[in-house]
Amino acid sequence: MTIKIPAIVMAGSRPGPDPLLSGTGVSTKALLPIAGQAMLVHVVRALRASPLVGPITILAQNSAELAAEPGLAGLADLNFSDSGQGISSSLAAALPPGDDPLLVTTADNVLLTPAMVAEFLGGAEGSDVAVAMVERDVLLARYPQSQRTWLKFRGGWWSGANMFRLRGRRVLPLLDFWGRIERDRKKGLKIIAAFGPWLLIGALLRLFTIQQGVARAGLRFGLKATVVPMSDPEACIDADKPVDIELIEKIMAGRV
Repeated sequence: MTIKIPAIVMAGSRPGPDPLLSGTGVSTKALLPIAGQAMLVHVVRALRASPLVGPITILAQNSAELAAEPGLAGLADLNFSDSGQGISSSLAAALPPGDDPLLVTTADNVLLTPAMVAEFLGGAEGSDVAVAMVERDVLLARYPQSQRTWLKFRGGWWSGANMFRLRGRRVLPLLDFWGRIERDRKKGLKIIAAFGPWLLIGALLRLFTIQQGVARAGLRFGLKATVVPMSDPEACIDADKPVDIELIEKIMAGRV
């Protein structure tokens, strides 16, 4: 029997006002309605529909507010936990003991499907840290209007798909490091530079692929790190901007 992987959904609010919430009367991004349901509901239901996912924990500064969301009522193995202000520190505090794997995603990953979860977990097998990403040509072939943050490497430009697989507490040094640089999460070269000059030079000169770059970054922490290329372009379309929500709602309408 396959052991189901526990999942964490990061559903907290970042410091400062969120333009997406202006004039909506909604207090936190995770509860912003998209296609008739709160963002968080879409994500949790996709995880719950996957036969590979076990207990789900929702992390947020005010988790009780999210627990009261009617769309989550009756879903099995659903837990809520209060987080701190930083993503990395909150995640570190929520890690289970030992080195068992954990799936992490975000409340704005509203196009998530069980098929995406299966593809990602299959590709992440055997790693200590795995990151889901979509190559630019894959996205633009279907959604040329979508704008993402791209990391340039030999063989392609890549954007994150908001899914991570972590091997328990062995990733704590990496999370501590991430806590010091996460304010620059949208600045690709700053993130790469933080891992050292050789990685930055290699990226600028496109001397290696993203797989090679991520593997080298993982070795800094004694971890086997990998990128899982996602075949579905919708995997990297999250709800960051009003234009994203417009596109997401069109995609969801087409799924019915």
